[in-house]
Amino acid sequence: MFTTYGALIGLAIAIFLIIRKATPAYALIFGALAGGLIGGGGLTDTVAAMIDGTKAMMPSVLRILASGVLVGALVKTGSAAKIADAIVGALGARFALTAVALSTMIVCAVGVFIDIAVITVAPVALAVGRKAKLPVSALLVAMIGGGKAGNIISPNPNTIAAADAFKIELTSLMGANIIPAIAALVVTILISTIMARRAGDVTTEVAEDDAASATDLPSFMQAVIGPLTVVVLLALRPLCGIAVDPLVALPVGGLVCNLVTGKWRDTVANSEFGLSKVIGVSILLIGTGTIAGIVKDSGLNQDMIALLGALHLPTMALAPVSGFLMAGATASTTAGATIASQTFSGTLVSAGVPALASAAMIHAGATIIDSLPHGSFFHATGGAVGMSVKDRLKLIPYEAAVGLTSTIVAVVLAACAR
Repeated sequence: MFTTYGALIGLAIAIFLIIRKATPAYALIFGALAGGLIGGGGLTDTVAAMIDGTKAMMPSVLRILASGVLVGALVKTGSAAKIADAIVGALGARFALTAVALSTMIVCAVGVFIDIAVITVAPVALAVGRKAKLPVSALLVAMIGGGKAGNIISPNPNTIAAADAFKIELTSLMGANIIPAIAALVVTILISTIMARRAGDVTTEVAEDDAASATDLPSFMQAVIGPLTVVVLLALRPLCGIAVDPLVALPVGGLVCNLVTGKWRDTVANSEFGLSKVIGVSILLIGTGTIAGIVKDSGLNQDMIALLGALHLPTMALAPVSGFLMAGATASTTAGATIASQTFSGTLVSAGVPALASAAMIHAGATIIDSLPHGSFFHATGGAVGMSVKDRLKLIPYEAAVGLTSTIVAVVLAACAR
């Protein structure tokens, strides 16, 4: 219905507006409208494609809104902080960077958004880093890399959106990227360790956060029961044939977390906090749906396949490349994985690439350059450790290497499975 040029121009307009600090959801909607009109569609057809794209987002949006109960419970009960504190405490200062990366990975993997995971772990990481005389840059790379590893095996918005687009089980997609996540964690530890050995690499001094010395944290067992409940409920379908949708499993895990940590009376307040954290992502997904609708109904699919053929690359390369490009364009793992999945899922499956492998490759590819400065993650993570924009920019190649590692491993696994 629309030309490739129109879709690309619409996406470029959205990116430009986001860089100029426009609200991302509005930027994506305006870019979709402009792309449809420039791409040769009339106003009626353009709006229809935008609405159809948004309709496809609704299952993901509902599940993400439901996940706010779990996010709020993990953060406000101190469960996320306790998990991080326990891991860092167990490994000690000698393996501080390993502990920081692993704790961020696990906090993100149990359902905390990656930016919140970094912010949650940061006070603990900075306290340990001061004792071990570690540079802030190495600590932040350890947290971001660990978060990226955890993000591709988590019930987070990006995973939910990719699973919905390919119509596969959420737990299956989480499990498919376990090996890529472990590879990303290993590379994260190696990179951050090398950075820590550089002389004079210490950057910003940050005062200890009050959260690092909190005394009312739950026990470790109490902290993990909520996330374990989610995993068990989601695992019932493959194990017992009992289907429990994430729309149910995620909030149930949050309610259990509130109950076992003794914060049952704070359930409403904790859920409101969680909702405040997921509402932005949900609105972003609605905006993402509009541009995805235009891109999906354009000639970009065929042109991308033709380009891969001209470069003598297999069709399966469309998965990681599309995740990489779309996440970089939007500076968002969630938006990138969603647009790529919605746009190319049908093409990949019809070309004989298994749905699970395609989703895993797109998901991993979306973590390579998803933290560019025109996105919120870049600034949230830098702010968590008091790092300047100039110093934060220097870390992008390191975190891209982590995402590239998981992507390469995901592609190799997909190729071996065919």
